[in-house]
Amino acid sequence: MNKDAYKIEDTGKTINSAVVETDLPGLKLKARGKVRDVYDLGNKLLIIASDRISCFDRVLGSPIPGKGNILSQLSLFWFDLLKDIVPNHFITEDLSGLGIGEHAVKVLTGRSMVVKKADPLPIECIVRGYLVGSGWKEYTKNGTVCGMKLRDGYKQAEKLDEVIFTPSTKAEDGDHDENITFEKMVETIGSDLAERVKKLSIEIYSKAADHAAKNGVIIADTKFEFGMVDGELIVIDEVLTPDSSRFWPVATYATGSNPESFDKQYVRDWLNESGWNHEPPAPALPEDVINKTIEKYREVFSLITEQKTL
Repeated sequence: MNKDAYKIEDTGKTINSAVVETDLPGLKLKARGKVRDVYDLGNKLLIIASDRISCFDRVLGSPIPGKGNILSQLSLFWFDLLKDIVPNHFITEDLSGLGIGEHAVKVLTGRSMVVKKADPLPIECIVRGYLVGSGWKEYTKNGTVCGMKLRDGYKQAEKLDEVIFTPSTKAEDGDHDENITFEKMVETIGSDLAERVKKLSIEIYSKAADHAAKNGVIIADTKFEFGMVDGELIVIDEVLTPDSSRFWPVATYATGSNPESFDKQYVRDWLNESGWNHEPPAPALPEDVINKTIEKYREVFSLITEQKTL
């Protein structure tokens, strides 16, 4: 479908209830990422979670209507649950004072947040509790994950003996993230900060994983981003969403294959089966894949938050 058909401008017009791209006159667009549009508000930022979806570091040709709301609301849930461990960048969901028009406020509320402007660390902080995905592929070849030696005998999707921290680079648009060693992370941001980030990443993953497990969800792995505000280390961007994590149902979990998931692994699997080579242009998704994806996102939101789905 034509991307412009989904574009939201200051009128707040949407088609098929999907928001693919925003254009808000009077506000300065700072960045348009794979999923989020970020506006500069001076000493704050406005972050809007669109319904774009990316896989293999490429934005796909179809949006997932309602996805942005789930990403934002689930992040807000985790921000609150984890605030005793690490502060975050959230300020408010109230968009009424931004001068973007009543209709745009109505459409964008629920998928947007005003946040502190931080200096982001140039690192993706990945925490793994289970051996799957790129970690499993590397393990089957070398017995390692991001260069870290693991014991022999793991099965695919098996729970690791201990949670591991495996950082990666933060790719620019169009590039791919690359796994790096912890030693390389130390070279990039310094030893003290690297140790703090590693410790915090494992702590917040562990608390979140315990909460999710009680509600029937396994968090297999996830990634965090951190930034600095006035010398304080805070968590930024999204937290523990189906875009940034692997969520598995406890009820059907088994080792030996890629488990059923509540996240965009479903889309990745379809893309691989379609024969796409992961290079532009990304294909459009069929309607049944779009519908199944948002169904999975809504289900995991409801399970984790114990709220009715959005």
